[in-house]
Amino acid sequence: MADITGSPRDTDTDTDTDLNNASPRKSSWKYIGPGIVVAATGVGAGDLVATLIAGSNFGYTLLWAAVVGCLVKISLAEAAGRWHLSTGRTLFDGWASLGRWTTWFFVVYVVVWGFVYGAAAMSSSALPLQALFPDVMDLKLWAVACGLVGLVFVWFNKYAVFEKVMTVLVGVMFVVTVYLAIRVTPHLGEAFAGLLPVLPDEKDSVLNTLGLIGGVGGTITLAAYGYWVNAKGWTNTGWMKVMRLDNRVAYLTTGVFVVAMLFVGAELLHSANVAIASGDKGLIQLSDILEAKYGTATAKFFLIGFFATSFTSLIGVWHGVSLMFADFVSRYRSDGDVSGAEVASGERERSWPFRAYLLWLTFPPIVLLFQGQPFRLIILYGVLGAAFLPFLAGTLLWLLNSSRTPSQWRNGALSNAMLVLAGLLFLVLCVKQIWDQPWSEFF
Repeated sequence: MADITGSPRDTDTDTDTDLNNASPRKSSWKYIGPGIVVAATGVGAGDLVATLIAGSNFGYTLLWAAVVGCLVKISLAEAAGRWHLSTGRTLFDGWASLGRWTTWFFVVYVVVWGFVYGAAAMSSSALPLQALFPDVMDLKLWAVACGLVGLVFVWFNKYAVFEKVMTVLVGVMFVVTVYLAIRVTPHLGEAFAGLLPVLPDEKDSVLNTLGLIGGVGGTITLAAYGYWVNAKGWTNTGWMKVMRLDNRVAYLTTGVFVVAMLFVGAELLHSANVAIASGDKGLIQLSDILEAKYGTATAKFFLIGFFATSFTSLIGVWHGVSLMFADFVSRYRSDGDVSGAEVASGERERSWPFRAYLLWLTFPPIVLLFQGQPFRLIILYGVLGAAFLPFLAGTLLWLLNSSRTPSQWRNGALSNAMLVLAGLLFLVLCVKQIWDQPWSEFF
């Protein structure tokens, strides 16, 4: 079967298959791990509610867009992983080779984005907990508790433990979303018809469709995938087949989540002409609808899945983006970048830059929880967030078609096509996001 990226096939090696060795003989399900992490981190509550609303508004019409979104993200994550394995260098090291402008973009992005995202992630994790235990404490206190638990967990645990916990939480997400999809009794004939690329006959349908494609699982977490690959101990091209299998599992899992929620939106909301709010509070509304239709047990089961979805995004960003920040700092220290072997041994997870960014993600955002989010910062956060994926797609195209990448592992035609498609898609969404900002109130 041809690889979806169109890149040259990696050849089997004759090395031992033990996990501690660098090059397995062939790809195997037993190695799967970083893909589960990136899937869990990339699919947050916002992604689920966006897909739910798409199903509510358009029924099964945009099912094909959710599938295309997964394929686009496969190409981006595969490219990031291929860069790490084929060059032995990290993604930030590659960015730095393209010029200082990449460094400035990354620094501004992680500082502003991390500050605002921290508050959003804590609030999202707190919502289902308050709904499950309404008399225990206030929403803001639940949010602070989630942030502190995430901080302590990532601070004191290495990648191996982190991956196991993420896998358990993904299992909860999977069971809940699939259960709900079955519970609403989807019309499979209409669902299969939704795989045909048809646009809804409504105003702004193109932009709505592009938004759904772009919103299926992941922003900066796609860039973090290569770091998790290295943290797993995969440090050279002998792991390329494993990485590709792992990446496909990641977005197959993501596809199950979003398709299941689209089924719920199409059957439970669209057919009854019920509208819910955008954002995380829409999932609380869905819980109330589920309770009225199927009973308290189903509603509480859904809230548990909602918490698993939000909390995996929280600890995934706490871990993955902190790894990227630690790499950024090490790149500009006198001893240079950290090698793949050091990443695998967990040195970067114990470094002061890793832990400093963990603190940045946790404590300054707590202030936002109690004082409200500053208007100008929110606008800047939205613009930087929208600009990151065009930046990622564009720089991966540049790196993987240049002499910085060994010739065997440079992009093939299909990989280039998918990255160009991703870049154009996210550029359109970026321009729309910038255009929609209330700039007159910013200045």
